[in-house]
Amino acid sequence: MTPIEVEGLHKSFKSKGKAIKTLDDVSFTVEAGQSVGFIGQNGAGKSTTIKILFGALRADTGRALLMGRAADDPRSRQGVGYVPENPYLYDQLTPREVVSSGLRLHGITGQENHQRTNHWLERLGIAYAADKRIRNLSKGMTQRTALAHAFAIKPQLLVLDEPMSGLDPVGRRQVADLMQEYRQGGGTLFFSTHILHDVERLADRFVMIHKGRIRAQQSIADMLASQNTLVVRYYGASALPGFVEDAGMIWKGICERTQIPTTLTTIAANGGTLLNAHPQNSLEELFDDIVSGV
Repeated sequence: MTPIEVEGLHKSFKSKGKAIKTLDDVSFTVEAGQSVGFIGQNGAGKSTTIKILFGALRADTGRALLMGRAADDPRSRQGVGYVPENPYLYDQLTPREVVSSGLRLHGITGQENHQRTNHWLERLGIAYAADKRIRNLSKGMTQRTALAHAFAIKPQLLVLDEPMSGLDPVGRRQVADLMQEYRQGGGTLFFSTHILHDVERLADRFVMIHKGRIRAQQSIADMLASQNTLVVRYYGASALPGFVEDAGMIWKGICERTQIPTTLTTIAANGGTLLNAHPQNSLEELFDDIVSGV
């Protein structure tokens, strides 16, 4: 079974009597065990696509299947964890009640419900606020509650729409680590984000949407491995030949892959400290090229 199948989606909204096309022949799949990053600018169509997948919107034409069932079939969401970009939680409930009730909806009751609720409130750093009303929590704490709810059911498929939204740097790192843990445990992950570095770290493959159309789909490993030049940055007292100053005592240069071992040895011999080395054409450069060229 393919957890997510999207084929030929079209969707338009009316604005001042005119039809505004939001999705234009959008097609992609997410296979079992894959981690796929869904990237695009604000308004590109990411959230609209995800809402169609979960039956919150209907496509004008096309097909969307979730866990092998039509997206408008409630049974398609059984065993699926989902956090929308702006989660709405009943403000009179507490984080403990939100997570516990979500588990009951997925058939998890009794002592196991209690243990999972406590475990995931602790993992997301909100155990201390477990019995406060949602209306009294910050946006970041509400986001953590929604994430705890999604992880607690031990989903077969985890769908996260801008999961880092509203989180502080500590929270972002914590959630990224949980996503990586879920991915490495064999879970199927589909997430949208503006943070392209997270896609390079957390995804096996990316799907890029721009102005309602899919512009690129590729394996992250293939994209990075195909680059023959790397950007090397190091901290040191002076520049190596061909390197330029990037910041105070930080130097940057472009190197062919075959030159990397020699370059690193030279940096160390001159008392320098390597900061990073990454392909010259990263996902960010590819994204900029597509956005500026369309």
